[in-house]
Amino acid sequence: MAKQTIFPNATIGIIGGGQLGRYMAVSAKQMGYRAAVLDPVTQSPCGQVADTEITAAYSDLDGIRQLAEISDVVTYEFENIDYDALNQLKEEANLPQGSELLLLTQNRETEKKGIVDAGCEVAPYRIIHDEKELEDAVDVLGLPAVLKTCRGGYDGKGQYVIKEKGQLQEAAALLTHGTCILESWVPFQMELSVIVTRSIHGEIAVFPVAENIHKHNILFQSIVPARVDESIQEKAKVLATTLAEKLGLVGTLAVELFLTNDGELLVNELAPRPHNSGHYTLDLCETSQFEQHVRAICGLPLGGTALLSEGMMVNLLGDEVDIPLEHPELLKEAKLYLYGKHEVKEGRKMGHMTFMKQLDDEWMTNITKIWTERDGGNGK
Repeated sequence: MAKQTIFPNATIGIIGGGQLGRYMAVSAKQMGYRAAVLDPVTQSPCGQVADTEITAAYSDLDGIRQLAEISDVVTYEFENIDYDALNQLKEEANLPQGSELLLLTQNRETEKKGIVDAGCEVAPYRIIHDEKELEDAVDVLGLPAVLKTCRGGYDGKGQYVIKEKGQLQEAAALLTHGTCILESWVPFQMELSVIVTRSIHGEIAVFPVAENIHKHNILFQSIVPARVDESIQEKAKVLATTLAEKLGLVGTLAVELFLTNDGELLVNELAPRPHNSGHYTLDLCETSQFEQHVRAICGLPLGGTALLSEGMMVNLLGDEVDIPLEHPELLKEAKLYLYGKHEVKEGRKMGHMTFMKQLDDEWMTNITKIWTERDGGNGK
């Protein structure tokens, strides 16, 4: 069943009702599919555009079974889905992505091991179970270093940057959430990401490499193409392709990378789904990451990934969501995407804007200034 091509008029089930699911559903419907979503919240961003909305917890086996019954193929839009529920789904529905890669990326310990086993490099790290192991690991890896929970955590949550030994006790509070990982702080020139897609038939397509700038540990801007030599971009694409093949990817994988000061590429994290840093593909590429994901899990030929225009994606967080209203002139050169979330929260991703413009330092500085002024003048 995993090799079966699913043609339009079929129903695609999506676990997770956030913005990634929303644009999966939009792409699916544009291609003639129906979309069903399971999410704990009624009228979620995805639920607003789906044909069928199932309101249930991600661990609700009855809800999962209901989604399976009405779907010809099922996918997911985020990692932290109940593994037991996914395994049940694998038995009762067509889940071409399987659950193995999801399980691997749900835990930073297994994720790091999987990356290394695939032949890719990561920052030096140690697995930490208690405060004594943390002290010993700091002696080996040195400072600064970053302590992260192995499970959960995103957008800077569940991590602590340790700059001096006097912070160890405070950092060790993360251990109350379970096993942690301590990673060396690697000096880097730039953060990059690559979106790679692999279909159920083994076809692979890679999108252009994005340069990512973060603010308060949340993605702020994705600049495409990344402002690095083509040789670095090609190396990043090879790494992404290698991981897709070695990890048995079906669907979409976001590979987040550090370009070190020595010119090396280290894999930071993986996300087995469409990704915030790939939103630029909605406007700047021949095929969006969302349409490509639908093609991949349904077994259709993958679309072209060529860059149609240089540009930049900028996130709109909760305290920035009214920037397009205050600066309507931005809409002359940008596309606006608002996700339809019910509650505005500071730091929450509420939408994004994609600027389709040849990259120019002065222009980018002026755009960035609009956002940073909302942040008290702070940049990254």
